[in-house]
Amino acid sequence: MAAIQSSSFLCSHRRITKASINIPKLNMSSVAFPKLHNARGLVHDLELIRNNGYAKQVTEKASPLSSPATSPYVSDPIVITKLYAIMDAVADRVEMHKNICDQRNNWNSLLLTAINTITLSAATMAGIAATTVGSPLLALKMSSTLMYLAATGMLVIMNKIQPSQLAEEQRNATRLCKQLHNQIRTLIAIGNPTARDVDEAMEKVLAIDRAFPLPLLGKMIEKFPGSVEPTVWWPKHRRGQLKGEKIKSNGNGWSEKMEEQMREIVGVLNKNDKADYLRLGEKALKINKVMAKAGPLLTGLAAVGSAFVGSPSHGSWAVVLGVAAGALASVVNSLEHGGQVGMVVELYRSNAGFFKQMEEDIEFNLNESDVERRENGELFEMKVALNLGRSLSELRNLADSSKREGKDFEEFGSKLF
Repeated sequence: MAAIQSSSFLCSHRRITKASINIPKLNMSSVAFPKLHNARGLVHDLELIRNNGYAKQVTEKASPLSSPATSPYVSDPIVITKLYAIMDAVADRVEMHKNICDQRNNWNSLLLTAINTITLSAATMAGIAATTVGSPLLALKMSSTLMYLAATGMLVIMNKIQPSQLAEEQRNATRLCKQLHNQIRTLIAIGNPTARDVDEAMEKVLAIDRAFPLPLLGKMIEKFPGSVEPTVWWPKHRRGQLKGEKIKSNGNGWSEKMEEQMREIVGVLNKNDKADYLRLGEKALKINKVMAKAGPLLTGLAAVGSAFVGSPSHGSWAVVLGVAAGALASVVNSLEHGGQVGMVVELYRSNAGFFKQMEEDIEFNLNESDVERRENGELFEMKVALNLGRSLSELRNLADSSKREGKDFEEFGSKLF
């Protein structure tokens, strides 16, 4: 019985192993697969949507079936090459401004140390000469007078060029060039640069060159102007504007309420922040003018006093003038150049320029009647808030408070400086 069951199992097993499935043969040439020749263009469009979707609606402007050669989002290699060339030039300017900043900062410290050393040495010699008789008197008088005259000439040159102010100009230029370098790099990374972007980048580079010149002779910024004006390091906006048309849509992140808030912020920056820095700049400029004139005047008087030390007809006033004027000159020089009053003037000017640039950017967007041609409203509001050191809610509260209080509103817009 067991043998019969075993043989039947083997037979059934053989039948199972011999079974087969017939699959119809497919003609691979007749199967139509989707063409993927535009995969790179589609991926590039998806990246643009992810990184810069607020500015460009690529799904509406380009068909996914268009070839990469005809897609408007394939960057022109010539434009990319030009932008990289501008980046190289900007990077070189960063190094130049940084090196010249270090050099002119050294000028300030070395010249101040040298002039104060010469002045105090001359004052000491004048005091010793007052107690000396005979031939050493003439030598001490001549040495003291010559040293005072040398200090006067060096001080006139130092007060004319204001090394601390020159160093601050180069620090600002370094920061702005680094900022421009990062902007161009970001434009290449997430945007679709055009020839217009190349022109704007060139204009920004040249505007920085005009605002912060490298050479001293012929192009140095006037250090003692009649009034303090904000520093301008950006080119003028040239985009055509359509005025007199009412905005019919609230697209691109803008709304009527946001426009009102931005107008209030412009008023706050103009009335409080920029005006305050210009006022402080005027005071610092007046102080710097007084010190720049007082230093050489005191060393000159000290030279005259030391020349008459020991003369019987002039008494003791020559000694007092030769010693006291020299000591006062050292104090004035230390306050002016050690305290870097010229740098403070430039700092106030650049801060006022920062707020002026913000005002122009806001007004430029508000004056553009075509909302789609503006910078995206949400992004622009975030930039304004970050530049002022505020959150979005604080920025909106600032605008609402300014509108509510009107002319009595005295809060400053910026919390950074």
